[in-house]
Amino acid sequence: MEFSVTGGLIVAAGGLIPALAIGMIGAKAMEAIGRNPEASGRILPAMLLGMAFAEAIAIYSLILAFTK
Repeated sequence: MEFSVTGGLIVAAGGLIPALAIGMIGAKAMEAIGRNPEASGRILPAMLLGMAFAEAIAIYSLILAFTK
């Protein structure tokens, strides 16, 4: 089995960056809900959609690392 440095770098960057993005999205959404609780019905769907897109990037990087 051949190990690739690029595969490791792809997984590291592809996991770290989306994790930071998901954390920032969640923190800002909770801050917004804390400031305006009545708007939670509009904030939560947008938060979940943003988190799903960030998670998709992590999955794409994992697939790319497996193909290397």
